[in-house]
Amino acid sequence: MHKTPAGARELVGALLRQLAAEPPAEVLILPPFTALEAVVEELGGDRRVRVGAQNCHHEAAGAFTGEIGAPMLAPFCDYVLVGHSERRHLMGESDEVVRRKLDAVLAAGLLPVLAVGETEADRSAGTAEAVVERQTRAGLVGLTAGEIGSCTVAYEPVWAIGTGATATPDDAAGAAAVIHRVVAELSGGGASVRVLYGGSVTPANAASLLSAPGVRGALVGGASLRADEFAAIVAAAG
Repeated sequence: MHKTPAGARELVGALLRQLAAEPPAEVLILPPFTALEAVVEELGGDRRVRVGAQNCHHEAAGAFTGEIGAPMLAPFCDYVLVGHSERRHLMGESDEVVRRKLDAVLAAGLLPVLAVGETEADRSAGTAEAVVERQTRAGLVGLTAGEIGSCTVAYEPVWAIGTGATATPDDAAGAAAVIHRVVAELSGGGASVRVLYGGSVTPANAASLLSAPGVRGALVGGASLRADEFAAIVAAAG
């Protein structure tokens, strides 16, 4: 929950000035709903940066005052994030709600980014991998191989989000292995997904985290609000 439309324009303009002509990775930004149109206008068709939304409602339309349906996002977005830990833990979103949102994203012709991850209590109890497996399975079960292949899965250990604590590359690789195993099982080996790591990603640790086996990108939090740091993380993908 950051940036007015004017502030978002300023941030995106600064990012564009610092990105390479051909960035080594796909770059995706997820502005708040109120800044989506301003960000799209600021990009002016520059395909170095794609746009997504931070959330959507699981219904396309209806009597849900204050909510945003996926079809309302389609003119502005390519991607929609569902299941972020703050939605799960602060807003009480269950695995079932997250799955309904993912279905809504697909129905609108958009690309889902499914976030999964364990809490500190899960980690202490030794159930971290079981939580990641449960959330991944609940988000993807019953989809076709093609639908699964259109998804990105972001592993975000809740204990590392905004805390300064960061999972090790081995932690990230272990979670990625669980996600890839579930995807292979659910798709009968017919699909693969990109797995991102999210949780206190910085320019200093990005390269090591991105080198973890099975990890193909980062879900960046606070550092994405500073154009120089975000651009440095993008460069680290090379």
